Amino acid sequence: MEPLISMGVLALIGVAATIAGASEDLESDVGSQSNPNSQVQLAPQMMFPHRIFNKAISGEPPSNALMCSIGAAVATVLISEFTMSPLFALVFGSLIAACVHATFAVTATMGRCASQSRFKQPIYLDMIRSHIPTIMGYAFITTFCILVVSFLMTVVLGHPFPLTMLAFIWGITVGAIGSSTGDVHYGAEREFQQFEYGSGLNASNSGNIVRYAESGLRDGFDNSWFCAKFGGPVTGLAFGMTVFLGSWITTIFDPAKNLGWLSVIAGVVIVFILIIWNWKMEVYARKAYGPYKEDKVEEASA
Repeated sequence: MEPLISMGVLALIGVAATIAGASEDLESDVGSQSNPNSQVQLAPQMMFPHRIFNKAISGEPPSNALMCSIGAAVATVLISEFTMSPLFALVFGSLIAACVHATFAVTATMGRCASQSRFKQPIYLDMIRSHIPTIMGYAFITTFCILVVSFLMTVVLGHPFPLTMLAFIWGITVGAIGSSTGDVHYGAEREFQQFEYGSGLNASNSGNIVRYAESGLRDGFDNSWFCAKFGGPVTGLAFGMTVFLGSWITTIFDPAKNLGWLSVIAGVVIVFILIIWNWKMEVYARKAYGPYKEDKVEEASA
């Protein structure tokens, strides 16, 4: 394949992966499936009933892996057995995956709320009806973008793995990146914003999540609106870089042309560059936004 065409396909893959990462993080924020969901689950037991959607079907990696692999399996059958257009097959497979995901979401949140009835946690049917279409929409976008990435890698770039296997792997990856990147924004900065930033979570404050929004009671929509400013885009950027750089290395240094050792070296160099870059940013942030001014005054007076 011409290098120019390969780089164009890689650019499209990177864009799709970026969108998938952002939508995955925002979907987990709407449904509270992120790691901070444990605090949402604990809140009623600490006498803090809420209106936040509480699904947590499983960890984000296996949940997204199931969702993406279902969509890929349906698309594969439609393409191979019914000779359907790949675009329509990917769309239909993503729709089926979103419906399955929504089914699990409904049963999960209703089961969790029902098990907490002893703690006076109601089941808000209006909240479930309003949140499910949004959860399905985000799930559809995530699945479709993952299927596009996997399809292009399989058909255009000639990846040896089948479509379903690639979608399964990328589903686990996007869920893991969403858990490690976007959850900090949702949990530390959103759920406990009534406490001093950077103070950590005292054991006595466990479950004391913010339950009131800018107007009325807080729900998953408020979390999604907040996280769409930073948590979602950062998650998308992280996943997009992972997919793009991983594919870029093997495209430039093709192992089929006995350049596999160069791809390994390039990968190590990129990892080292990212580590140094991250260290530099952390040092800069600590110096620029370090101890508060009042703390410095107290230290000087002491």
